[in-house]
Formats: sequence, structure tokens, C-alpha cells
Amino acid sequence: MSENSSENPERHRRKNHKNQVKILGPVLNLEEHVRPDWWRSIFNQLYLKTDADVVADQNITRQEIDLFSNFLSLSKEDRILDLCCGQGRHSLELARRGFRNTDGLDRSSYLIQKAKSNAKKENLNIRFREGDARKLPYSADSFDVIMILGNSFGYFETIQDDIRVLKEVFRVLKPWGRLLIDVTDGEYLKKNFQPRSWEWIDKKHFVCRERSLSVDSNRLISREVIVNSEKGVIADQFYAERLYSRENIEKLMALIGFNDFTFHGEIATDSKRNQDLGMMKQRIILTSKAKKEWTTTIKKPKKSVKEVVVLLGDPNKPDLLKPLCVFDEDDLYTIDKLKSSLKELKGYHFAYLNNHDTLIPDLMKFEGKIDFVLNLCDEGYDNDPRKELHIPALLEKLGIQYTGAGPQCLAYCYDKSLVRGIAKEMEIPVPRAFFIKPEDTTFKLPVVFPVIVKPNFGDSSFGITQRSIANNFEELTSAISEIREKFGYDKSIIIEEFLTGSDISVGIIGNPPDSYTILPITEEDYSSLPSSLPRLCGYEAKWLPDSPYWNIKSIPAKLPENTKNIITECCLKLFERLECRDYTRFDWRLDSHGNPKLLEVNPNPGWCWDGHLAKMSKILGLSYTEMLGSILQAAEQRLKINDKKEEIIIKSLN
Repeated sequence: MSENSSENPERHRRKNHKNQVKILGPVLNLEEHVRPDWWRSIFNQLYLKTDADVVADQNITRQEIDLFSNFLSLSKEDRILDLCCGQGRHSLELARRGFRNTDGLDRSSYLIQKAKSNAKKENLNIRFREGDARKLPYSADSFDVIMILGNSFGYFETIQDDIRVLKEVFRVLKPWGRLLIDVTDGEYLKKNFQPRSWEWIDKKHFVCRERSLSVDSNRLISREVIVNSEKGVIADQFYAERLYSRENIEKLMALIGFNDFTFHGEIATDSKRNQDLGMMKQRIILTSKAKKEWTTTIKKPKKSVKEVVVLLGDPNKPDLLKPLCVFDEDDLYTIDKLKSSLKELKGYHFAYLNNHDTLIPDLMKFEGKIDFVLNLCDEGYDNDPRKELHIPALLEKLGIQYTGAGPQCLAYCYDKSLVRGIAKEMEIPVPRAFFIKPEDTTFKLPVVFPVIVKPNFGDSSFGITQRSIANNFEELTSAISEIREKFGYDKSIIIEEFLTGSDISVGIIGNPPDSYTILPITEEDYSSLPSSLPRLCGYEAKWLPDSPYWNIKSIPAKLPENTKNIITECCLKLFERLECRDYTRFDWRLDSHGNPKLLEVNPNPGWCWDGHLAKMSKILGLSYTEMLGSILQAAEQRLKINDKKEEIIIKSLN
């Protein structure tokens, strides 16, 4: 073996640290560049900068609440939903005025966290949560008043999505509950939009804007190029908003069941910068009421119990991943914890299968009698990790629906080199590495020490210990030999640069792009680890209580916003590209310069009560039971378990 020093590490760093923003230059057709889900990524810290003259102006917010409170005849006893609440500026102002029964919901995780933080600082009791306006997480007949403010209606690509929003609003409003929509004056904007503009938004940032009407003239297409005077272009983003006239918005709402419409004139927003207000330049304010009966007939289907079979590893078979190769007391306690937590979930009946010798005939007995399988068999068929994909393959063969990733996804992610290749293809940063085939006895080392030596196949950090870190050729040889002796000489190996920055984990529950939650990002706290040991969350940290690595804790990650945005965007892209489903965990690590690089994707992550996913959920405020419920709900939405029930509801709305 010899070290290849031909590549300059600094040059490589600069190459990988190139500007993450793709600058398109002149664009002939703005509409072609608008993503259907543009709204997922645009509402971040930059949005709060570019729109600060409106969304951060307390005087504007107070004036609007003065008006809206009067239009709605608000009472302190009203339960109010601020839908698409953003950073919660209107909800917060209502709470300051003594409206204590207020909820806020928005799809932007960043803005919701901002809202929660501001509410906590002011000791205001507001129930902020992340969610999709097309599928509201509230019971029917919950609210006296719903407000959709700040021109937050019409973001979705199709008018059918807007209808879904209005149907959901109608559903969760009480009979004769009031709705206020604050939406751009579409007829005015079609004739008066600014095709081009630019302005300074603070002392370091300016934004250039382009606009055009869509081909059908029903949407206004916008482009924003945001420039930092020191760093250059930091965002080049496109978005589109549907343009509603007074007549069309009233007609649409009437179809859903709203009536008693009142238009309260137009609002012309004042800006401190007195420059480009875009969609906020002139808005129409419409109030209406939900003409409906109490929805007792809609609630009945929710009482039906879903039959779910839970698949687990076989406790009577050897399990090579476990320290003693058997299920021990801790494993049995974990399973008991799972069962007791699932028992707390309402609307489900769970049966459990863990005998792999009779698994096929046992599953066949449930044919036509269950709604789906909760696949928690991350041990693999017969507790063989190489057969993890056999479980979903078997379920598909039997025609049984199930939670989690399919066979193809599991096959992809079990192969570390394959995931690396897909990530590189998608321009997602990965550590420098090279692949050792079983027949390789000599090779050049294209990366500098330290390096980490891993089995190419597998998960649960199996085969990754402190001895996997090599600082010289002798340690590298030893690490390779140890893996080959443990796993066999017919197995391939990955040798990867060992990154020394923060150890990062990202969890996603749900199914992008329709409905998902990015759990709080965590990092490993190595402060309790002796300085002589490498900073590594490997097998010892997960399986060996007597190891000093056992005391490693997961804490909320302290990341720059730009780094956090890069990581989450890459995770969402990989989730869809690899065809992950319902829940997935992504492992990243920062290099010495703070640049994030993808390590692994786990599409069937540990579900135990003290695992990474549970820790992330706890930071978010979700209990272990609620986390499990979220996974089940994600699968149900994907599998359309509730389609027939939703059809009944929709018919009742029409």
C-alpha cells in the first residue's frame, strides 16, 4: 500500500465548498423553473429578510389585527386558528391582547420554530405546530374563527389543492364559524405587477426580482435573486401564486358551503422601504361563514378500529448483531415498551408476529383481515441483516400493505458504495473514499490519514469500532484484517476519510413532497469521552454498556442556518430518489471546515424508545407513543387507508 499525495487537500476542500447556489443567468420562461412545491424551501431566514418591511413591522401587524378583529367581531372566548401563520406575528399579537385560545399552523419548520421561540420569550400560550393546510391535524367543528392572512392562499400548483384547503377549513370550523381570507387582488395585480425591480433590504443584502404571468394568466410567476455584498448570490429562487378575483374566490368558497360573504375593501400595505411590495401591494379582505350542521355523522368512521400486525425479529434465533448473539433482557424490555406504547394509541388493534419459522403461514392467516403490517423487523428475515429486504418482499408477494421502505430501497441503502454513488450523481457531498474489492491485496490510498474502515454492507454500526479509525498504514492494515476476519474475505470494504466535525443525524417522518415532518437535527455530544479515543458513534456506543462510548448523548445540533438548509434539502432529495417511505434517518458529519458530508441513509431506522428517532421526537415535544402514531399515520396516508372514509366526508361537504 502507498499513500497517494497527488491531490491537494486544500484544493479539494475549495472544490467541494463551491457556492451551493446555482445561478441560472437570464431566463426566458420563468414558469419553467417553478417547482410544484416551491413553498417548502422558500420560507426561511431569507424570507424574513426580503419581506421584513412587512412581516417584521409591528405597527403593520397591530393595524391589521385592529381591522380583522373588527371584521370578525372577535370574542376573547373564541377558539382561533391562524392558518399559514408563518412566524406567528398575528397569533402573537392576538395573544398579547388577551386571546388565549389561539392555534397557529404552518408548513415551514423554520418559521414554526421561530414562532414557538417568540411565544416562549413572551410567555404567551399559543399552540403552534407544523402541518399541511390540505390535511389539517384538527378534529371537525374545532374552531370558531379561522384566518388565512398575509396573502397565504393560492401557493399550490393546482386549484384542486386550494379546494382541499377550503374543504379542510370548512371541516374544522364550527357551524356558522367565521373565515377571513386576506388575499392579493388578482385583477389588480394582473395589470399592475412590476416586471423587474431591485432594492437593498439591509446594509449587506439586496434582491433583484423578475415577474411574469403564467401561460394561462392565472398565476403570477416571480424570481428572486438575493445577493450578499460580501458573498455574492446566496439565493436564486422561483415561486408562483394563484391570482383570484373577488368574483372567483367567492364562487370557489360558495361551492364548499361558505355563505354570508362580505368584502371589506382593499388593503394597500405601507412599506418602510417604500419599494417593491409584490403580491402584498394590494389585497382584498373577505369574510364568510360556514353553513353546516354539527358533523356527528363525520366523526363515526373515526371510531372504527384498524387491524395492524407488528412484525419483529425472532427472539428464539441467533442475532449476530447483538453482543452475545441473542435477544437479552434489554431487548425484551424494549419490545415490552413498544407494546405498551402502541396500546396507548386509540383506534388500533395490534397483533404481533415474531416466529420466523412460521411467518409465512401466520401471515396468510391474516389475509383480508388486517389493514396493514407495521414492519419493525429491522433484524431481517431469520435475524439475518442481509435479508432485511426479504420481509417487505414477502409482504408484497402476499399482497399485504406495510409501513416503511420497500425491498429496492433497502437493497440500495444496505450498499454504502451505491448510496455514495447516487449521492454524488445528485451533487450531494460525501467524504472522499475508495472501494476495496475482495480480491484486492494491494492498492493506493487516495485520501490522507486519518481514515475510517467500514464493511461496505450493513447497518447498526456493525463492524465499526474505535479500531476502525486508522492514523497510519499499520493501523489501516490491522483494521482491514479485522473486518475480513469478522465478515469474511469475500466481502468488500469502504475506506473513507475520517471527518472530525460534528456528528449529525436527521430524521424524517412522513412522505415528501405531500406530508412530512423533519425532526430536530441532533449531534453527538462527545464531551464525556476520554480525549484519547476517536470521536465516533459506532458499535460500542449502541451495544456495549461497559464501553466509555456508552455515555455519548444526542443533543440538539448547533448548526448555521445555511448548513442546516443544505442538509435538509439534500435529505429530502435523497428520500425521494431512494424511494424511502414513512420514516428515515440520515447520518452526516461535518469536516474540519464545517462542510456537511453524507455518511449513510437508514430507511428502516431503529424504532426503540431510546433510539435516535425517539430522541429527535422528544426534542420536538413528541412522546414515544406519539412518534409511533406519526409513523402509522404517515403509512396510512401513503397507502390511502382512509380513502373511503374521506370520500364519505367530501360527499357530506358537497
